[in-house]
Amino acid sequence: MPQINQNANAGGAQSRAATLFACGAGTLRRGLVAALALPPLPPPTKCRTADSCANPKQPLFVIRTSSFLRPSPFVIRHYPLILIVLLCLVAPARAATNDLFAQGVESSRAGQFPEAAAAFAQAAKARPAAGTLVNLGLAEWQRGHGGAAILAWERAQWLDPYDARAAADLQFARQVAQVDAPPLKWFEAVSTWLPPNAWVWLAGATLWLTVGLMVLPGIFRWRKAGWHQWLAALACGGFLFSLTANVGVVSRTRIGFVLNRNTPLRLTPTQGGETITTLAAGEPVRLVRTRGKYALIRTLNTAGWLEPGDFQLVYSRPDR
Repeated sequence: MPQINQNANAGGAQSRAATLFACGAGTLRRGLVAALALPPLPPPTKCRTADSCANPKQPLFVIRTSSFLRPSPFVIRHYPLILIVLLCLVAPARAATNDLFAQGVESSRAGQFPEAAAAFAQAAKARPAAGTLVNLGLAEWQRGHGGAAILAWERAQWLDPYDARAAADLQFARQVAQVDAPPLKWFEAVSTWLPPNAWVWLAGATLWLTVGLMVLPGIFRWRKAGWHQWLAALACGGFLFSLTANVGVVSRTRIGFVLNRNTPLRLTPTQGGETITTLAAGEPVRLVRTRGKYALIRTLNTAGWLEPGDFQLVYSRPDR
């Protein structure tokens, strides 16, 4: 098995970013004020010159785009205070995450894997990162919790589909535990090519590009060129493809993994329900629906009811 990653960069951003911002605050303030100290703009006039009104080729109004980009005097005067407030809000959370990550690394080096798993879990909850989740999986594996380890590595791949350490750890753990990977439909497999947030941004960008190429030439009376049409068609195809991938992302949120060994799968959602079979730790399941405190799940071979504490979904909401 790979060793615990002792690089705190895998757990989040370094707190020295606040120091760099503080040291360069004065220089940045002077540069910003100098760059944004634009001369006052005259009021717009209908005619650029004395004879421009008689010339129909001259524009009726002159628009200064810099007037829209120029910040208000309040922002310029209070820029250092605004920057300090933003740093005070961000720096403590990042520093706390780095402290938890460092605590997890030290506990792992000392062989205290339960404490290391708790520290990595808190760090991942405060600031999710693939490196932190990989180390969480290693700590859980060392303490004998194979299901929790597989869940942590799956969550690491959810954030970074190309994380080589998470992929190698999952392959090793599944060979040892004799469990299979979750079966994916074709659109779910497509959604694993990029992180979930990337598909959302791609859908938005291609949508607005398509709309812009179809609408703007008519608004500005531009002559439509051939590249407008093929670029709009390409953007439309990218939008439809990203929609398919987003559907796959939503579908994959219902995939979970069994946490405990010999978990009973019941025929009915009751405590005394008949046990259909027992599930191994790390076995993939798919949530169908819930009833009370029980959840109807589907495995590779059968379906039944589990208690919520017996499994967890690979995607957990931030408020949980």
